[in-house]
Amino acid sequence: MAKKNEGGGFSQSAGLMRYFDSEDTDKAVKITPRAVIVAAVALCVVVVILNVFFPMN
Repeated sequence: MAKKNEGGGFSQSAGLMRYFDSEDTDKAVKITPRAVIVAAVALCVVVVILNVFFPMN
């Protein structure tokens, strides 16, 4: 039988770390997906309103 690989794989050898493995997860900003969608829609509405009142051409 082949010897079992004891290494951590490519992510350890390359020095990469997944986001959720970080030790500072309690300090991270948490944004819900709904808040991101609402912010994107609000930004689109603001851009359209500004384009109506202050056209670029």
